[in-house]
Amino acid sequence: MLFEDVNFIVHAGQKIGLTGANGAGKSSLFALIRGELATETGEVSYPAGITLAHVAQETPPDPRPALEYILDGDRELREVQAAIAREEAGDGAHLGELHVRMASIDGYAAPARAARLLVGLGFAPGDELKAVSSFSGGWRMRLNLGRALMCRSDLLLLDEPTNHLDLDAVIWLEQWLLSYQGTLLLISHDRDFLDRVVSVIAHMERGGLKLYTGNYSAFERARAEQLAGQQSAFERQQREVAHMRDFVDRFRYKASKARQAQSRLKALERLEMIAPAHIDSPFSFAFKPPHKLPQPLLVLDEVDAGYGERRVLNKLKMTITPGDRIALLGANGAGKSTLIKLLAGEIRPQAGELHGAKDLAVGYFAQHQLEQLDAGESALVHLQRIDPRGSEQQQRNFLGGFNFDGTMVKRPVGTFSGGEKARLVLALLMHARPNLLLLDEPTNHLDLDMRHALTLALQDFGGALIVVAHDRHLLRTTADTLMLVHDGKVDAWDGDLEDYARWLAGGRREQADPKSAGDQPADRTNDKQRRQQGAQLRQQLKPLREAVRLAESALEKANRKKAAIEAKLANPEVYEPAQKDELKRLLLEKARIEQETDAAESAWLTHAEALEQAERDAAA
Repeated sequence: MLFEDVNFIVHAGQKIGLTGANGAGKSSLFALIRGELATETGEVSYPAGITLAHVAQETPPDPRPALEYILDGDRELREVQAAIAREEAGDGAHLGELHVRMASIDGYAAPARAARLLVGLGFAPGDELKAVSSFSGGWRMRLNLGRALMCRSDLLLLDEPTNHLDLDAVIWLEQWLLSYQGTLLLISHDRDFLDRVVSVIAHMERGGLKLYTGNYSAFERARAEQLAGQQSAFERQQREVAHMRDFVDRFRYKASKARQAQSRLKALERLEMIAPAHIDSPFSFAFKPPHKLPQPLLVLDEVDAGYGERRVLNKLKMTITPGDRIALLGANGAGKSTLIKLLAGEIRPQAGELHGAKDLAVGYFAQHQLEQLDAGESALVHLQRIDPRGSEQQQRNFLGGFNFDGTMVKRPVGTFSGGEKARLVLALLMHARPNLLLLDEPTNHLDLDMRHALTLALQDFGGALIVVAHDRHLLRTTADTLMLVHDGKVDAWDGDLEDYARWLAGGRREQADPKSAGDQPADRTNDKQRRQQGAQLRQQLKPLREAVRLAESALEKANRKKAAIEAKLANPEVYEPAQKDELKRLLLEKARIEQETDAAESAWLTHAEALEQAERDAAA
């Protein structure tokens, strides 16, 4: 039995996030609400006449245009249109009444509404006229989502709606749901998406369901407090927090721009709060250090890339070195996956040179690799194929970190769910110890515990990381550099993810280039003038750069003091009754040092922002 004795009341207009590990019963609860499953005891009821919408999991090979398929989502619209057609073929006695009804449901604007849904979900102009059967499985799922959104529903059920979307479409869907007037029940493993959309969390675990007021972050804090009451859970929590703090201290200065640094610090501080809510996670794994870290790993020189005669990317110049942590942004079809495939060696350059280091070891994750697993073989056999010398017990222990237990490691992979296949592909990839990690939407089908474990593992990865993902939390906490793929180019994105969302909302299609013209040097300026201007600029910026350097030094010093005092407080002897005065002194000293650290951090951010502004002004 998945769950029992569950009492759950949904009020009109609520937006509720349904969470819990894979297999907890979330999708089964949705099936109960839709009437596709029957209860063993109790009942599911809602008011008569309510209009319920959900996303179909299958799409028939429909020959009709995509726009017509989306319009089918508005059932009343189709009923009125059919009635009008019958009246026009008959005596037309009720034609006037039907046209009034058509106007009252805004039916004449329905095609425009459907077209906007298609654009928001990432379809290109002209796609609305293509046959549904011509789209791939992922795009058909987008059509099913658009069809559900087209319905003027009272209750909307969405089960992992972001799985087949890119980041741009996720941001658009988020805004659409915020304006939705009905009641929403949402299953999602995307914490940023939940945080922005829902105001109640219904969490399923151990056969029960518990409601929490607030968004997902509020739920995590509340659950962490509950779990921290257990001594063993508390001890594991402290190890997780220590891991987070170490990561913050090692990477807080990696961002080259103050705005990105500030955004990253906030994300990492939040990650520390998240850790305790996942102390009972079944996942525990880490990357082993790469065998070698050549410098550089990959060099692209004037590379063009695409498929056949179609060119997607032009004149790329990139150098990838160990320690690079890059997130790729950009609209669907802009070339993000093409760039990943190029770096992975799945496609060859159409022009230019791509040079890989002799000891380059690429780890590549993409959704199509899930289908390339051998359906008839087990997870253990897959691992033995790439590690024939390893002992079976070691391999079982390794797979156990990905929650493949004693019986599951022997099951045929063909019986695995999408999430289980994704976990296996990630496990095989990590076992190979790559020095260049390429991840194309790695979080699809993964639950929140697995996403959290993957985030921790990626933070400690010693090679270079390039990732495409719609999970903004993963991007914030693992990438130091944002790059925008657009118009056949790959440019640095100087803002953060919030700036990117605002840029999208402001109509990116009207902006041919996100970089201002002032960023480009004037062609007429000769070399001597450029050298003189460069020397003058360096002299002007020297005091600001020195201030940033001193602020960094002060912050590092404060952090060392903080680490030293925390080490003393970690000694159990200091909590003995005889050490009461010493404990009091240490706690007061810790509070003073934390204030000093906060002040130093604030000073560093202030100076870094001032330097960034001065550099922008100088470039203008």
